[in-house]
Amino acid sequence: MVLATIPDPNPSIRSARESLTAALALSKDLAKREPDAVALGPKGGSVTAQRGPEYYAKIGALRKNRRGGRPRKQQP
Repeated sequence: MVLATIPDPNPSIRSARESLTAALALSKDLAKREPDAVALGPKGGSVTAQRGPEYYAKIGALRKNRRGGRPRKQQP
């Protein structure tokens, strides 16, 4: 609103108006989109299901022993 009251010949004011217009358009677009988890739909969690309960039991045991977090990745 403040930028609308300032005369247009100043190039920095024109640039600020364009930036604000673009920011408004982007924020409206982001507000309309679904969250990423919803976009994944039934596909979400498939990797977690492949790991199985043994994997998470192993990680939990490491945490209880204060040995750190996740185990190192196995090289193929």
